[in-house]
Amino acid sequence: MSADALPMVVPAPNLPARVRIHEVGPRDGLQNEQASVPTEVKAEFIRRLADAGLTTIEATSFVHPEWVPQLADAEQLFPMVSDLPVDLPVLVPNARGLDRALSLGASRLAVFASATESFAKANLNRTVDEALAVFAPVVARAKEAGAQVRGYLSMCFGDPWEGAVSVHQVVRVCRALLDMGCDELSLGDTIGVATPGHVLELLSALNEQRVPTAALGVHFHDTYGQALANTLAALQHGVTTVDASAGGLGGCPYAKSATGNLATEDLVWMLRGLGIDTGVDLGRLTATSEWMADRLGRPSPSRTLRALSHKEQ
Repeated sequence: MSADALPMVVPAPNLPARVRIHEVGPRDGLQNEQASVPTEVKAEFIRRLADAGLTTIEATSFVHPEWVPQLADAEQLFPMVSDLPVDLPVLVPNARGLDRALSLGASRLAVFASATESFAKANLNRTVDEALAVFAPVVARAKEAGAQVRGYLSMCFGDPWEGAVSVHQVVRVCRALLDMGCDELSLGDTIGVATPGHVLELLSALNEQRVPTAALGVHFHDTYGQALANTLAALQHGVTTVDASAGGLGGCPYAKSATGNLATEDLVWMLRGLGIDTGVDLGRLTATSEWMADRLGRPSPSRTLRALSHKEQ
């Protein structure tokens, strides 16, 4: 057997046949860079990711440039990639961001909430309930415009200021986001402290409060090396949407302990070995992440990318 036949495909029980990867590298990955990446490079990054088979690629965020200067070129970037035959979600923090996104024809939008008061204050300068009150009319208008809306929820498994976060607290905010009209929720382990049992407990608690698994995605950071283990637990529960970032780019500018996202290459390698379809060409994906790492001037933290690059040398 040649090395190209690896990983061997050995399915495991109680797993979905297909997983949709929600690629967040161009937005969540690049927003944490110290220097702004040229708009043309961002556009090429998105095009290469689409060419690799990713069908959901989060393109940018329509936030105020002072908040996230790395994404200040949203108006310039989105028209450069809007012709791609893929879903291009964008983040909208408020009514102004919604107006900007809709004016460019964006039809996949996302709002960003927090499960904890401390992070809501640091990230949104509001309480949890104040932030939800701001999002409600934004979501309502987005739905009226025919857009699909995703609700991000940060600090679902732990908070750098508050420590442990109760499952009840997370469920309450999830339920509020669904009730205001969000089509999908992304459960964020912003500082990477989750473990598989905690993941399963939260997913079960959400189901008990009428939050269907089909409406849930998971967003794990690999701070403590738990992202793949937590993803597998979520898949065993029935989750079929997983957020990941090409090359493991990203973090969170408002939570300094948040390191990189789960690397898309690492996720695809595991899913490939389990016989789970993603539609992603791993070779093209790794080539894209290597290309971006070169543009950023540093190696990728993705273990799979490093292993495959070493093998080819």
